[in-house]
Amino acid sequence: SLSLFAIFAFATCGGYSGGLRLSVDCANKTESDLSIDVAFAYPFRLHQVTFEVPTCEGKERQKVSLIGDSSSSAEFFVTVAVFAFLYSLAATVVYIFFQNKYRENNRGPLIDFIVTVVFSFLWLVGSSAWAKGLSDVKVATDPKEVLLLMSACKQPSNKCTAVHSPVMSSLNTSVVFGFLNFILWAGNIWFVFKETGWHSSSQRYLSDPMEKHSSSYSQGGYNQDSYGSSSGYNQQASLGPSSAEFGQQSAAPASFTNQM
Repeated sequence: SLSLFAIFAFATCGGYSGGLRLSVDCANKTESDLSIDVAFAYPFRLHQVTFEVPTCEGKERQKVSLIGDSSSSAEFFVTVAVFAFLYSLAATVVYIFFQNKYRENNRGPLIDFIVTVVFSFLWLVGSSAWAKGLSDVKVATDPKEVLLLMSACKQPSNKCTAVHSPVMSSLNTSVVFGFLNFILWAGNIWFVFKETGWHSSSQRYLSDPMEKHSSSYSQGGYNQDSYGSSSGYNQQASLGPSSAEFGQQSAAPASFTNQM
């Protein structure tokens, strides 16, 4: 499942291509351009996206470029997704076919635990950075913002409109999959930790004091029982001589009567 969600994350972001269409209707209709297409795609180096628009001042045309560069956040996000996919795929193969090697010397679970923690952190950072980068892409490709870059649109005699805006649904989905991957990897940390020797050693550490406490309690009960039985025995032993002495005292008057 981890590899599947990683595929969705980098496919929806890395495979994106979109565009917008603008229209510039000049006062002189012969200079108008009613279909200006502006295309952009991953990795969203928007400052390199250029297009030409009419100036509505004769045949001269203006070269315009979009503003912004979100390539760093987009590429980082896709890189994390690709490596997460490759690692989860390799880990699945190891779990299935090399289970003995995986558990040998507890090295496999420890490596798996560390890598899972690292990827959880990378998913959080990458998804957050790409969410911010996507918001910048939306602003930079907003047709209303792009029209402000054209000199012809600053003249009230010319009419500039947006024919259609770019569709960002797949990019929004990529951000959702990014944070979903973070939740899945972070939740998997506990299950991987249970496979490590750290978890078993902590369990032994917690169980040893409980065993010592129960054993000392049972020994204390045994000593109390033995003490009770020995004290009862001593009381019976001390009671015996007292009754014997009492017999001797009662016999003394009888012998005195016989002597009389």
